[in-house]
Amino acid sequence: MVNYNSADIASFKGIFVFCEQREGKLMSTDFELISEGRKLADERGVELCGLLLGHDVEHLAAELGGYGADKVIVCDHPLLETYTTDAYTKVICDMVKIYKPEVFVLGATNIGRDLGPRVAARLHTGLTADCTHLDIDMDNYLDFLRTSSTLDVDKMKFDMEDRNLKMTRPAFGGHLMATIICPRFRPCMATVRPGVMKKSAFDEKRAASVIIDKPQVQLSIEDMDTQVLEVVKATKKLVDLIGADVVVSVGRGIGKDIEKGIALAEELAEVLGGVVGGSRATIDAGWLSADHQVGQTGKTVHPKIYIALGISGAIQHKAGMQDSECIIAVNKNDTAPIFEIADYGICGDLFKVVPMLIESFKAAKAAK
Repeated sequence: MVNYNSADIASFKGIFVFCEQREGKLMSTDFELISEGRKLADERGVELCGLLLGHDVEHLAAELGGYGADKVIVCDHPLLETYTTDAYTKVICDMVKIYKPEVFVLGATNIGRDLGPRVAARLHTGLTADCTHLDIDMDNYLDFLRTSSTLDVDKMKFDMEDRNLKMTRPAFGGHLMATIICPRFRPCMATVRPGVMKKSAFDEKRAASVIIDKPQVQLSIEDMDTQVLEVVKATKKLVDLIGADVVVSVGRGIGKDIEKGIALAEELAEVLGGVVGGSRATIDAGWLSADHQVGQTGKTVHPKIYIALGISGAIQHKAGMQDSECIIAVNKNDTAPIFEIADYGICGDLFKVVPMLIESFKAAKAAK
């Protein structure tokens, strides 16, 4: 029996990242989390381990190493081939009890959101869900506060020796940002929203040198209350905001003619080879479905071009798109906050401006 006490903080060391795979293919979130985990591991001077569950998935380990993992723990078992809550929870808890990482991070995907609370409860530790920023080093955390909050950080007192994971997430419907710590138990656990962490460049040398650890997996049918008899895939088409190079988003400004506003955004997005997004106001009003939402309570995007149409630029929306390579804003209000972060700002009626943009882009494409 493994000697495990979540309150014995001194016995925990290292960073764990749960690396989700489906049908033998790694999810894009894995590379974001491994890249972020690398940063945290460097801050602590500890090892970064990817935790990979499945069957016949060892070949995926090198790719995780290429994004920063020092070691990949491959838990291979036929009962792990298809995801089930019981099996994955048991095996993950077993691995945490053996390796005792101080930090354990999962993606806030459907699977991650299912696993995170169950694992945390069994390990008797805390979990912060849907995080958008992580820090351990206090100097780095204070730099984050200086650029991302209204706090007068330099006049406040902080424990500069605090080595807890600082887990920042939206609170009160996205109107506030809260930083949460777990000072009494380990591991510090967080689920991280897909798309918010930047993926590092792939390193072939790291991929070739990653250590692969294959512990014995103790798992049987008796450990599982459910069995997957069949996997049926749904065919519902959702907009891929995170993977798009161009995002054209609409806000309250389309309110005087909603259908025309959305149609203009769709036409502009089609010309540029992009997709349509929206502010929270448009989703709450039912103008667009939830998968179109950009912002703290929606998706965080990093496209090459982000076009904001009739979006004022509340802090909750800016947090979800301000790292775009080029931001173009169209708004009738010349004092709209969106202009503060826009690379190009057009002060005017979007119903007049957008048709001109469409024609200009079409002419530019035809001239090539």
